[in-house]
Amino acid sequence: MKTGPSVLAIVLAGGEGKRLMPLTADRAKPAVPFGGAYRLVDFVLSNFINAGLRRVCVLTQYKSHSLDRHITRTWPMPALLGDHVTPVPAQQRLGPRWFTGSADAIFQSLNLIHDENPDYVAVFGADHVYRMDPMQMLMQHIATGSGVTVAGIRAPRSQASQFGVIETAADGLTIKRFLEKPLDPPGIPGAEDMSYVSMGNYFFNTKTLIEALRADAVDESSRHDMGGNIIPMLTEQGLATVYDFNNNEVPGSTDRDAGYWRDVGTVDSYYDAHMDLVSVHPIFNLYNHAWPILSDRPPYPPAKFVEGGSAYESIVGAGSIIAGAHVRNSVIADDVYIASGAIVEGAVLMSGVRIGANSVVRRAILDKNCIVPEHGEIGVDLARDRGRFTVSDAGIVVVGKGVTVE
Repeated sequence: MKTGPSVLAIVLAGGEGKRLMPLTADRAKPAVPFGGAYRLVDFVLSNFINAGLRRVCVLTQYKSHSLDRHITRTWPMPALLGDHVTPVPAQQRLGPRWFTGSADAIFQSLNLIHDENPDYVAVFGADHVYRMDPMQMLMQHIATGSGVTVAGIRAPRSQASQFGVIETAADGLTIKRFLEKPLDPPGIPGAEDMSYVSMGNYFFNTKTLIEALRADAVDESSRHDMGGNIIPMLTEQGLATVYDFNNNEVPGSTDRDAGYWRDVGTVDSYYDAHMDLVSVHPIFNLYNHAWPILSDRPPYPPAKFVEGGSAYESIVGAGSIIAGAHVRNSVIADDVYIASGAIVEGAVLMSGVRIGANSVVRRAILDKNCIVPEHGEIGVDLARDRGRFTVSDAGIVVVGKGVTVE
């Protein structure tokens, strides 16, 4: 018999992820592979499961087949205990329309909340890379008696204007204003050079959430967005507080990766997050066994290095073969083959990629099952690459899924 507060976790996973194209051309953003062995959605789900919050509904919409399949195959839970991780596609329960925003997604799925009848509802995003114990945030939410608690991460004021920003009252806890990408972000009391950036993670009292969603649904001027409408509404009512992510203590964290959080909404931030993984003392440590990132593991044999093949400061997935090639500062997923004489530097290669002999791949992301022929070049001549592929602002070349490079 379970004791303690009753919680339903809702993961918002319907995002299209246009800024991650072409990686999202055939899949929802939360289904995009990450770190050679995971999908983006695995991070939030691992945080919930590790914390013991095991009633989870994942709301999906955009090109959701691979995401739905991944959740169903990877995240089965013991139903006898009432636990579940369930993908919930858009069902048009309130008429012939899709979700018009994150708040509308939950409003159209209120049946999930009514069926579970929880004391509290967690609403988290599905496309950030981080470790967090959400139970610690829930305990603060309960202790303060707030209607909603918003997770905030400290960021330099000079960089905060690209996010939703939380302005607190003098107590440093009550949210005074919730600002969407303000030109002059407010500082934190006692740390004026820093601002609280919203992580897109919330805990609600169930009654508060339902009342706010119903009020928002009939507001024709609303964008029906959690961060843009629901949180400002509850802030005006004096019901919102902030949770300082710096206070979250995850078992097994190191001083270097404690408090790590990455919004991987663009190609450049997605690439940078991969580069955070590969140093000797990584900025984000995948090897924390006390708080593992969980995912499905295909039945491949161990990675193999033959004919003098080598990899330095890199991650190499199961089933991959580096045959006389040289890899540096790269993330290599499972079932990748890199042939003799090839050079791979600063690259992210997803499952099934094939790199031909004497090829060069630099500062590039290759989606699943791409093929680079012998003597192929990617990331060497950016002017040429712009005519063939997507090239980011920072010069990262992205090759879409299943492309054979010519």
